[in-house]
Amino acid sequence: MSNIPEDLHYSKDHEWIRVEGDVGTIGITAYAQGKLVDIVFVELPRVGETFEAHQMFGTVESVKATSEVYIPVSGEIVEINETLPDDTEKFKTDPYGEAWMIKVRMKDAGEVNALLSAAEYEDFIKSLPE
Repeated sequence: MSNIPEDLHYSKDHEWIRVEGDVGTIGITAYAQGKLVDIVFVELPRVGETFEAHQMFGTVESVKATSEVYIPVSGEIVEINETLPDDTEKFKTDPYGEAWMIKVRMKDAGEVNALLSAAEYEDFIKSLPE
């Protein structure tokens, strides 16, 4: 799968995080989007909310199902993607760019070390049942 950016970290819940300083930008992977098919609704947290790593921070609803989205690191929400609820097509067209969901000020940047690299994530999704 060549569509797994090398510069990101990944969770087994199919979220990605791009780390810049003490802020992580988080979204769902192309694999997750592909399993959900057509995403029609997204629910995001409020700026200022805090979460512990692996806590649910929102939901993504598709024509098939509603999926919970989990934060891969602990921290405080500093920004949400305000355009996403009105343009869920971005999940399909740019899952690792325009479809970012939240930005979080990380409580412990070391938590990203527990996440998967692109190669590890690719191996992980290959091991999943179809």
